[in-house]
Amino acid sequence: MFEALSYENLQIYWWVIMALLGGFLVFLLFVQGGQTLMDKLSNNEAEKTIIVNITGHKWEFTFTTLVVFGGAFFASFPLFYSTSFGGAYWVWYAILFAFILQAVSYEYRKKKHNVLGSKTFETFLKFNGFAAPFLLGVAVSTMFTGSLFSVNKANIVHLGSNFEAVISQWQTPWHGLEALWTTEHLAFLQNILLGLAVLVLARLIALLYIRKMTDNQNILAKIDKCIPRHSILFLVLFLTWFIRLLFIDGFAVNPETKEVFRQAHKYFNNLIENPISLIILLIGLIGVLYGLYLANFKKETKAFWYVGAGTVFTVMAIFFMAGFNHTAYYPSTFDLQSSLTLSNSASSRFTLIVMSYVSLMVPFVLGYIVWAWRAMDSHKLNEKELEQEIEKY
Repeated sequence: MFEALSYENLQIYWWVIMALLGGFLVFLLFVQGGQTLMDKLSNNEAEKTIIVNITGHKWEFTFTTLVVFGGAFFASFPLFYSTSFGGAYWVWYAILFAFILQAVSYEYRKKKHNVLGSKTFETFLKFNGFAAPFLLGVAVSTMFTGSLFSVNKANIVHLGSNFEAVISQWQTPWHGLEALWTTEHLAFLQNILLGLAVLVLARLIALLYIRKMTDNQNILAKIDKCIPRHSILFLVLFLTWFIRLLFIDGFAVNPETKEVFRQAHKYFNNLIENPISLIILLIGLIGVLYGLYLANFKKETKAFWYVGAGTVFTVMAIFFMAGFNHTAYYPSTFDLQSSLTLSNSASSRFTLIVMSYVSLMVPFVLGYIVWAWRAMDSHKLNEKELEQEIEKY
């Protein structure tokens, strides 16, 4: 089946999968968002424990999706994996460290004889809640603003000082953190805007999910006050980032010579010239806006699903804008010709074919996730229900 696809179509197929995984990852960051709200939404320890457990029962989904996202990138576009994960490693170290703290904190927050105390692990959860969404948003934004690295595939035949082939080299000692202050074309502003937008979105979806999963009136009253503010702030941050994206210079690829060059309004052109991206983006934005309407004016719990689905579609469209229509999806501002494209960073045709067959297992995995999710969401959580919980965080 997949053998009949051309090498180019296999690359497109895997970029679609990466876009889908990215969309689910951003949606599932509501777990992190909920961790930042435990104090804001609670008046006492019992209410805080309700909030922690509502989002905590989903933390494995987010962590697993992050791991699958990284593994899929390694299998399908290994040059991106080695360049970004191996070059901008301070950013990825911070993200992974935050997720490790999360896993430990959920395990030990309520353990008996906890020598560090619950407050310590709650602080760890808050660090994960703020740092992970923000840094992931910044990392995604660099797919449009660029990073300082060089790539030389000829180095595969040479050995470095550690007897390793060095293909990609990062050109600053900050190894990814420079995305927070690089001044070229105000790129840092664009990166920070998306980082903040993802963080606020994670908190917003968390508010919608907690509203859906509890009948505690004190918590619900606080949520009703928070949702309008978060809705407005998210729309301001995201739309500012997106509108600026449509007007900044992009990184185009000559389809014949494979030369990378800057092109004005490249990402706006990608939307116009690729109707599928535009349609998916519109579906996503309409879903998010309709969900926010239901949340703010109707106070309906199904708003969570509309905003969540809209988030997945919107992120997919953003990935399509970054990678399709002869675009460098990971541009280098140090050396334009080192920029990564779908064609120059993909695995071999054989590897993509084998991994494509593996991807056929995804529907079964999704089916299990849906079943497990529904089982965990079968009842609302309050003080009485929490006392009967076998696994309590």
